[in-house]
Amino acid sequence: MKDNEIILQVVFFKTLNGKEPVREWLLSLPEAQKKAIGTEIKVVQYGWPLGMPVVRKMTSDLWEVRINIPAGIARILFTVDEGLMVLLHGFIKKSQKTPENELKTAKKRLQQYRSE
Repeated sequence: MKDNEIILQVVFFKTLNGKEPVREWLLSLPEAQKKAIGTEIKVVQYGWPLGMPVVRKMTSDLWEVRINIPAGIARILFTVDEGLMVLLHGFIKKSQKTPENELKTAKKRLQQYRSE
């Protein structure tokens, strides 16, 4: 392990009523897609900080993990907080640009996470 390498602990964002939307979304996917997404999350977890093509910075404290799967491009939007990789939102995108509603969902969950 390199001196500047950080191993992040991966956690799922929880809503106020205790649901974990990213975990629920992942569980709904076919096994091969779950495995591909899990592998890329592990790459980020053990290789942080990372950049393109695996991770893209969206805002000052929001990043996306980019995973190519047969159905399109899976995205996991996350934040890093004191050694935690908090998975805020997951979706499969079919176009080049990240849809604004997906970004809004992640930003809203990030605000909720911070207010806890």
